[in-house]
Amino acid sequence: MEILINSQQEIYGLRGRKIKRKIKKVLRDLACHDRELSILFTNDDQIARLNHRYLGRKGPTNVLAFPMTNPSMGVLQGGGPMPGFESPMLGDVVISVETALRESRELGEPPEYTIDRLLIHGILHLLGHDHEKTVAEARRMQNEEDRLMSLIMED
Repeated sequence: MEILINSQQEIYGLRGRKIKRKIKKVLRDLACHDRELSILFTNDDQIARLNHRYLGRKGPTNVLAFPMTNPSMGVLQGGGPMPGFESPMLGDVVISVETALRESRELGEPPEYTIDRLLIHGILHLLGHDHEKTVAEARRMQNEEDRLMSLIMED
Protein backbone atom coordinates (compact mmCIF):
# COMPACT_ATOMS: atom_id res chain seq x y z
CA MET A 1 0.00 0.00 0.00
CA GLU A 2 1.49 3.29 -1.07
CA ILE A 3 0.16 6.69 -0.07
CA LEU A 4 1.69 9.71 -1.75
CA ILE A 5 1.17 13.11 -0.14
CA ASN A 6 1.88 16.39 -1.90
CA SER A 7 1.44 19.49 0.24
CA GLN A 8 1.23 22.70 -1.74
CA GLN A 9 -0.43 24.19 1.32
CA GLU A 10 0.91 23.26 4.74
CA ILE A 11 -1.33 22.41 7.66
CA TYR A 12 0.22 23.61 10.90
CA GLY A 13 0.74 20.76 13.35
CA LEU A 14 -0.27 17.98 10.98
CA ARG A 15 2.40 15.53 9.88
CA GLY A 16 2.40 13.37 6.77
CA ARG A 17 3.50 10.31 8.72
CA LYS A 18 0.45 10.52 11.00
CA ILE A 19 -1.90 11.08 8.04
CA LYS A 20 -0.43 8.04 6.27
CA ARG A 21 -0.82 5.86 9.37
CA LYS A 22 -4.50 6.79 9.69
CA ILE A 23 -5.27 6.40 5.99
CA LYS A 24 -3.52 3.00 5.87
CA LYS A 25 -5.82 1.89 8.67
CA VAL A 26 -8.86 3.11 6.69
CA LEU A 27 -7.70 1.44 3.46
CA ARG A 28 -7.04 -1.86 5.25
CA ASP A 29 -10.53 -1.73 6.76
CA LEU A 30 -12.02 -1.08 3.30
CA ALA A 31 -10.09 -4.04 1.83
CA CYS A 32 -7.94 -1.70 -0.24
CA HIS A 33 -4.64 -2.71 1.35
CA ASP A 34 -3.06 -3.39 -2.03
CA ARG A 35 -4.07 -0.09 -3.62
CA GLU A 36 -2.22 3.21 -4.08
CA LEU A 37 -3.59 6.61 -3.12
CA SER A 38 -2.43 10.11 -3.97
CA ILE A 39 -3.35 13.04 -1.70
CA LEU A 40 -2.89 16.70 -2.61
CA PHE A 41 -3.26 19.49 -0.05
CA THR A 42 -3.74 22.75 -1.92
CA ASN A 43 -5.39 26.17 -1.71
CA ASP A 44 -8.77 27.56 -2.75
CA ASP A 45 -7.54 28.94 -6.08
CA GLN A 46 -6.12 25.61 -7.24
CA ILE A 47 -9.08 23.51 -6.13
CA ALA A 48 -11.46 26.02 -7.75
CA ARG A 49 -9.61 25.52 -11.05
CA LEU A 50 -9.87 21.75 -10.71
CA ASN A 51 -13.52 21.98 -9.68
CA HIS A 52 -14.35 24.05 -12.77
CA ARG A 53 -12.23 22.03 -15.19
CA TYR A 54 -13.39 18.57 -14.17
CA LEU A 55 -16.85 19.11 -12.66
CA GLY A 56 -17.94 22.33 -14.35
CA ARG A 57 -18.59 23.93 -10.95
CA LYS A 58 -17.49 27.43 -9.99
CA GLY A 59 -15.54 28.26 -6.87
CA PRO A 60 -13.58 26.29 -4.33
CA THR A 61 -14.81 23.20 -2.56
CA ASN A 62 -13.45 21.31 0.41
CA VAL A 63 -12.55 18.00 -1.28
CA LEU A 64 -12.40 16.50 -4.76
CA ALA A 65 -11.91 12.84 -5.61
CA PHE A 66 -10.60 11.49 -8.91
CA PRO A 67 -10.99 7.69 -9.11
CA MET A 68 -8.62 5.78 -11.36
CA THR A 69 -11.14 3.05 -12.08
CA ASN A 70 -14.17 4.75 -13.59
CA PRO A 71 -16.63 3.59 -16.23
CA SER A 72 -14.76 5.38 -19.04
CA MET A 73 -11.55 3.49 -18.31
CA GLY A 74 -10.98 -0.09 -19.28
CA VAL A 75 -13.22 -0.07 -22.33
CA LEU A 76 -12.30 -1.89 -25.52
CA GLN A 77 -12.58 -0.08 -28.83
CA GLY A 78 -15.73 -2.09 -29.68
CA GLY A 79 -17.46 -0.77 -26.56
CA GLY A 80 -17.27 -3.68 -24.14
CA PRO A 81 -15.38 -3.66 -20.85
CA MET A 82 -11.76 -4.75 -20.90
CA PRO A 83 -11.53 -8.12 -19.14
CA GLY A 84 -9.65 -8.07 -15.87
CA PHE A 85 -8.80 -4.36 -16.03
CA GLU A 86 -8.00 -3.09 -12.58
CA SER A 87 -5.56 -0.34 -11.71
CA PRO A 88 -3.52 -0.64 -8.51
CA MET A 89 -4.09 3.12 -8.19
CA LEU A 90 -7.26 3.86 -6.21
CA GLY A 91 -7.16 7.52 -7.23
CA ASP A 92 -6.45 11.06 -6.12
CA VAL A 93 -7.98 13.04 -3.25
CA VAL A 94 -7.52 16.81 -3.34
CA ILE A 95 -8.25 18.95 -0.28
CA SER A 96 -8.31 22.73 -0.06
CA VAL A 97 -6.61 23.51 3.22
CA GLU A 98 -8.12 27.02 3.24
CA THR A 99 -11.67 25.68 2.91
CA ALA A 100 -10.98 22.89 5.41
CA LEU A 101 -9.73 25.38 8.00
CA ARG A 102 -12.80 27.60 7.48
CA GLU A 103 -15.02 24.55 7.86
CA SER A 104 -13.14 23.55 10.98
CA ARG A 105 -13.80 26.94 12.59
CA GLU A 106 -17.46 27.02 11.49
CA LEU A 107 -18.18 23.52 12.81
CA GLY A 108 -16.05 23.87 15.94
CA GLU A 109 -13.92 20.89 14.93
CA PRO A 110 -10.18 20.63 15.47
CA PRO A 111 -8.40 21.07 12.08
CA GLU A 112 -6.98 17.54 12.23
CA TYR A 113 -10.49 16.09 12.64
CA THR A 114 -11.76 18.09 9.65
CA ILE A 115 -8.85 16.95 7.46
CA ASP A 116 -9.36 13.32 8.52
CA ARG A 117 -13.10 13.59 7.77
CA LEU A 118 -12.46 15.09 4.33
CA LEU A 119 -9.87 12.43 3.48
CA ILE A 120 -12.32 9.68 4.39
CA HIS A 121 -15.06 11.44 2.43
CA GLY A 122 -12.79 11.58 -0.62
CA ILE A 123 -11.78 7.93 -0.29
CA LEU A 124 -15.43 6.88 -0.12
CA HIS A 125 -16.06 8.83 -3.34
CA LEU A 126 -13.14 6.95 -4.93
CA LEU A 127 -14.90 3.72 -4.00
CA GLY A 128 -18.14 4.78 -5.67
CA HIS A 129 -20.13 6.37 -2.87
CA ASP A 130 -22.14 9.40 -4.01
CA HIS A 131 -24.13 11.38 -1.44
CA GLU A 132 -25.65 13.55 -4.19
CA LYS A 133 -27.61 10.70 -5.85
CA THR A 134 -30.18 9.79 -3.22
CA VAL A 135 -31.01 10.47 0.41
CA ALA A 136 -30.46 6.78 1.16
CA GLU A 137 -26.98 6.86 -0.40
CA ALA A 138 -26.15 10.06 1.50
CA ARG A 139 -27.20 8.38 4.75
CA ARG A 140 -25.19 5.24 3.89
CA MET A 141 -22.11 7.31 3.06
CA GLN A 142 -22.45 9.36 6.28
CA ASN A 143 -22.73 6.18 8.35
CA GLU A 144 -19.57 4.82 6.71
CA GLU A 145 -17.73 8.12 7.31
CA ASP A 146 -18.75 8.03 10.98
CA ARG A 147 -17.63 4.41 11.33
CA LEU A 148 -14.25 5.09 9.73
CA MET A 149 -13.73 8.24 11.81
CA SER A 150 -14.31 6.15 14.94
CA LEU A 151 -11.72 3.68 13.66
CA ILE A 152 -8.99 6.33 13.37
CA MET A 153 -9.91 8.43 16.40
CA GLU A 154 -7.81 6.03 18.46
CA ASP A 155 -4.63 7.32 16.74
